[in-house]
Amino acid sequence: MIIALSGGVGGAKLALGLSRIMPPEDLLVVVNTGDDFEHLGLSISPDIDTVAYTLSGLANREVGWGRHDETWSFMETMEALGGDTWFRLGDRDLALHVERTRRLRNGESLSAVTADLCRRMGVGPRVVPMTDDPVRTRLLTDLGWLDFQEYFVHRRCEPVVSQLQFQGAGAAKPHPAFIAALADPALEAVVICPSNPFISVEPILAIPGVRDALMACKAPIIAVSPIIAGRAVKGPTAKMMTELGMDPSAGTVAQRYADLLDGYVIDHADMAEVVSIDARVTLAQTLMTTMEDREALAKIVVEAAATLRRREMHGLRHRRVP
Repeated sequence: MIIALSGGVGGAKLALGLSRIMPPEDLLVVVNTGDDFEHLGLSISPDIDTVAYTLSGLANREVGWGRHDETWSFMETMEALGGDTWFRLGDRDLALHVERTRRLRNGESLSAVTADLCRRMGVGPRVVPMTDDPVRTRLLTDLGWLDFQEYFVHRRCEPVVSQLQFQGAGAAKPHPAFIAALADPALEAVVICPSNPFISVEPILAIPGVRDALMACKAPIIAVSPIIAGRAVKGPTAKMMTELGMDPSAGTVAQRYADLLDGYVIDHADMAEVVSIDARVTLAQTLMTTMEDREALAKIVVEAAATLRRREMHGLRHRRVP
């Protein structure tokens, strides 16, 4: 069994690669829900939906989010009526949000709704939200505090970020399947996917008990860098790092996870950073533009985990202990 911690597009790509090289039922994808919000009266879970669409083969590969078979009559009509159109909801995507909202209001948990919708879409791996409790990422910017989607979509990541807050994280409980899997002796690896560390991975780590459970788990923890040669493959990772006073590099991301990591996968372009990273480093092509790229990187990650397990058997475990 492998656990993958994922945000949206980048994490979903690697999760898909993992699902294609191993029995999909042995993969547990734990997804960030700090991006979740209410819009037009609907409960929207962008990262969960991106992961589900990607794993089901429904994703729009050109943009990395939404569905490939989408139509836009709803948004066109909203625009004609003078409605709010900054967050684009396609017709088919809209149906998912309506159904999720209906079921949540009827008392079902987010994880129960997610599990059933994923099953209906033909998703093989188990996809769970990091928590069933509300956690909302907020950013302090030069425009003041902004909700994540206001910053990310409406304002296109243009405001300068100086601080992040995961509202509700302190009172949230991690998904029980996540914690149980971390303690399962059959667990072979925990993979931190190449998602933005600040807005995709750290909301997961902010939930009480998660870091302790990760530190205590016997399986190796491996992260894949979302930075290649100082630039993010997608999204505002490098921009945010600069604004927060950090060097936008693979090494800096490794430092964010330093207390957790056994292994770290970086791109060949960042070979010079190996000496600064306090984990066992594996070089790879981390840019995933094709299905073959996704599968190849997944194989490298799985093999790196196997190497770390073999080293542990010989008393050579790398990770610091608490």
